[in-house]
Amino acid sequence: MELVVYNTSGNKTDRSVKLDDSVFGIEPNDHAIYLDVKQYLANQRQGTHKSKERSEISGSTKKLKKQKGTGGARAGDINSPVFVGGGRVFGPRPRDYNFKLNKKLKKLARKSALSYKAKENNILVVEDFDFETPKTKNFIEILNNLKIFDKKTLIVLFESNKSVYLSSRNLGQVKVVNVTELNTYDILHANNIMFLESSIKEFNNFQSEA
Repeated sequence: MELVVYNTSGNKTDRSVKLDDSVFGIEPNDHAIYLDVKQYLANQRQGTHKSKERSEISGSTKKLKKQKGTGGARAGDINSPVFVGGGRVFGPRPRDYNFKLNKKLKKLARKSALSYKAKENNILVVEDFDFETPKTKNFIEILNNLKIFDKKTLIVLFESNKSVYLSSRNLGQVKVVNVTELNTYDILHANNIMFLESSIKEFNNFQSEA
């Protein structure tokens, strides 16, 4: 599969880039995608939730009434979970939600997500660009020229570029990553994926070596 390279004015150039069929043209594996996205979202969780249990409630430990002879159920102290203000039974405790997936599965999930985007013609290749100073206005102009300003866009760079990153930081619908940071969740979350010309070539090499 070949894609025409666009310039920052939104016009086609006389160059094209070939997408590796082993990356962008495989039969997608939905279960691999599910597991990879599940892991990504699990890793975002802080796991700091906590509720107080019986022994952690501040209150008297005196027995409320005698054990027998009252006609009612026996009762311990005021911190018992059966009373209002008492401790919680089996409440949440701090925990780590992370879990491991093998590299081959994650690689398959990423390729599957990219293959979906390729089939839907939602991958765009643009010639390399940079800014002398970070300026959101210039970045918006490029997105408007490419007619993707109003869409969620994932922009993939060859390597980290501070000027491009800072120029896009105020735009909620745009995320900028480099080749090694590309993940399944970001691919699926975006409406369009914009590769810079140098990054798509590096990505083909990176995937074949991984």
